Amino acid sequence: MHFEYNIEGGDFTRAGYASSQVKKLLKKQGVEMSVIKRTVVAAYEAEVNVVAHAYGGVMYVDLDDRQMRIVLQDTGPGIEDIQQAMEEGYSTASDAVREMGFGAGMGLSNMKKNAHELNIESEVGKGTRVEIIMQIA
Repeated sequence: MHFEYNIEGGDFTRAGYASSQVKKLLKKQGVEMSVIKRTVVAAYEAEVNVVAHAYGGVMYVDLDDRQMRIVLQDTGPGIEDIQQAMEEGYSTASDAVREMGFGAGMGLSNMKKNAHELNIESEVGKGTRVEIIMQIA
């Protein structure tokens, strides 16, 4: 199965929509609740990062009997230093984003903690690609 969800940068009213669709899909497939929770945390953090930092992007979701692969591709400023950005508490979020309760610098580290496999590629001035792989069976 393949699904695609458009994510608009700056639209915090819809932040989490794609992740909630992932949750519904996994529940429908009868996936264990602990795996659903980890998957949704990782997907939500990635989705909010697109909303908070990029101009927009797409979440691609592919599901088979063994795994779910979630890829978020955005158009935005990119991540200058991925290793530094993975550190808990490191954030480049604007003051406006922080005032809304986002941008605490936990997004990438939460993705890493919850994903079975996490791959991040970024090009400054172009955008970022995040791949989250979850074993569901």
